[in-house]
Amino acid sequence: FLGLYKVVADKTPYFSIEEITRKVSIGPARFGHPSFYSAEDIQLANFTVKRDEQITFNSVKEVDGTMAVGCVVVRNNESHSFTLPLSQEGQFYECEDDQIYTLKEIAEWKIPKGRYRIVKLSNTLHTWDYSSPLPENFDGCLILMPVYEMQAIMKFRKDIVHILSDLDVEVKDITDCCDIGSFLQPFSLEDIFERAGKEFPMVAEIMEGPSGSQKPYNLLSTGKEIVIYKKYQAARVLASEMRSDSSKRHFLIPMSYKGKFKRRPREFPTAYDLEIARSEKEQLHVVATKAFTSPHKELFSVSVGDQFLVQQRQTSEVLHEGRKKLIDVLACEQIQSDTHKKVFLPMYMEGGFVEVIHDKKQYHLSEICKEFHLPFNVKVSVRDLSIEEDVLAAAPGLQLEEEITDSYLLIGSASSPVESWEIPVYRLNMLVHLLSKDVQTVVPAVMRTMVEEVSEEEYYMLRRYENITLHPPPRPPKKPT
Repeated sequence: FLGLYKVVADKTPYFSIEEITRKVSIGPARFGHPSFYSAEDIQLANFTVKRDEQITFNSVKEVDGTMAVGCVVVRNNESHSFTLPLSQEGQFYECEDDQIYTLKEIAEWKIPKGRYRIVKLSNTLHTWDYSSPLPENFDGCLILMPVYEMQAIMKFRKDIVHILSDLDVEVKDITDCCDIGSFLQPFSLEDIFERAGKEFPMVAEIMEGPSGSQKPYNLLSTGKEIVIYKKYQAARVLASEMRSDSSKRHFLIPMSYKGKFKRRPREFPTAYDLEIARSEKEQLHVVATKAFTSPHKELFSVSVGDQFLVQQRQTSEVLHEGRKKLIDVLACEQIQSDTHKKVFLPMYMEGGFVEVIHDKKQYHLSEICKEFHLPFNVKVSVRDLSIEEDVLAAAPGLQLEEEITDSYLLIGSASSPVESWEIPVYRLNMLVHLLSKDVQTVVPAVMRTMVEEVSEEEYYMLRRYENITLHPPPRPPKKPT
């Protein structure tokens, strides 16, 4: 069942750091940094952790022969790092978590061993239909009690066996009398990406390939041998179709996309948005789509159809309840039939504006990212001829939302290394095992990237991780106070 969920903090305390490490997943992955608070102050050698202060657990490590947890406390915008030994006792409670997660993430990282997990469905993504297991307009909490499955590797077999956890069998440990080397070791793409850079390139055989007919997914079938040349971070532009309905698609566009774009008008709900969108490259020209009556005679009242050239933000003196006060305004030029009139719009103004575009130029993606602020509205005017089916060309319009950086592996066929492909690490479910073979170290001259269509779920995850440290400026008040 698809959807994004918020985790409800567990109210049952943990009574030692050792208990937390036994029951809670702590690791290098982005989900493996849980946060707790102590019911009492914790006095360390040169630092005191205050009661109710959020402690983030980053790793379990050995310090001077003693196992401990590496922790961070942020206080007055400063990070303080320290370690807590597993023997540290007290009452530790889980902190509230404002992130959203998929069910897969929660099952793998957010359900403590021996406990259940309460989650709340996020309305950000969920759209109800008749196939949904949840009732219409559901806004309550769910108790998750996962049913686990064991994945096993059998001796002299390359496929993965799935064993249900409730299967009634007797299990005998034969580790000491078994040659572990005769079993294949499966690796996910995340496992491969975490290996040291000097280990690349490497040859691997696919144990479980991804689903999908789009290249290169249809080339990555079970049993195929591939060369993994290197790992790296690559830039993508996250884009969404401009559609009024809820079925709009989302894409990750590589900077190497060879198509060209023409601009499409942007829409701005407030004067504040006009200020954010203006640039030094060109003057922003807009038409009002909604009327606004100013509460101050010194400021301009807008009618539908009024046209403006946006200038800059400044302060203006107005008379409010018999007293003069300074407020933030947006200076504009109103375009009249034969003249321009300077006017001021209050920054808190809730109106509606649509951009008037005079620019007929066609742009490559890299030019747009360099010359304009995102988000930016475009339409494909010349499709990418190097792609068999350019899915972007069929879109009525695209909003280029933000530039992100993601993790990729560069791979190629071991049998016919004529081209290489970029594949995403975190959105491709695939298992491989490594082969001890001579590796072709020369990367094929032809390197392919692809426009990747992402699901609604993946779209919100991408935006979540990209913006985890970004805090947009607060919107101005809707009306003067």
